[in-house]
Amino acid sequence: MSRINWTSEKVFFRLLNNKSEKTYWENIRVLRERPTQEVFDTSIELTKNGNPKIRKIGIDILAQLGTSPRPFYKESNILFFDLLENEKNPKVLMTILYAIGYNQEKLTKQQICRLCELQYTENQLIKQGLVFALIGIDNTKAIETLIYLSSDKLNYIRDWATFGIGTLIERNNKKIINALWNRINDKHQDTRFEAIVGLAKRKDSRIDDIIIRELNTGEFGTLLFEAILEIGNKAFLPMMRQLLENERLKSENTNPEWLKELEECIGEMEKNTDISL
Repeated sequence: MSRINWTSEKVFFRLLNNKSEKTYWENIRVLRERPTQEVFDTSIELTKNGNPKIRKIGIDILAQLGTSPRPFYKESNILFFDLLENEKNPKVLMTILYAIGYNQEKLTKQQICRLCELQYTENQLIKQGLVFALIGIDNTKAIETLIYLSSDKLNYIRDWATFGIGTLIERNNKKIINALWNRINDKHQDTRFEAIVGLAKRKDSRIDDIIIRELNTGEFGTLLFEAILEIGNKAFLPMMRQLLENERLKSENTNPEWLKELEECIGEMEKNTDISL
């Protein structure tokens, strides 16, 4: 029998007693699709358990229990911040922060400030959860915290924080611009290109030379195409056409999805440009 037909009691039993992680998220998903009082109450009880693995199960279910508007949204968010005050286990703290990130639409200024107090943690799991909780929030304190984390020593923290300030918000000020320029030569490619995209979205013309630099290397992903379309400089077209011609000649060694996106980028540029350039 498919787990979708199991009783909620049976799904909870499997979550609590399975030693393998193989079906963990499948069982979580089944319960998330059952936003009943029974599932909510049982999950609440699990968050009080002395075993961190069991607390994590309860939080993972509550993080996305039901579809929008979630029936237990208010109660769940209150719980997440209550748990944040006393939880010591880094894995559970990360889970709480991810849960808050999934339910950030109505966070108060006080709650956002509470999250930002965690920015100086040295624990990478907590930092990971914090970035997820804050990205997309158009709040000065949240943005300042992401700016701080955009210079973190860990690549994936810098990457997500830079994405948060560069792409997920539209606010434009000197602090954001400076933070993005600070990542423009980042050794981590994804972080570097997130900074390029963020500056292109803000129409910073100084980014043109950086885009030319990256085009000349020939070593870049599709994020650069996004930046090119954002800045819209027709001077890039000859270089891109030449790049396309070169890559077609060695197509057996070229990622077909990357090649397709290059072709589409050129096509978009040509729509509003004299194609004789």
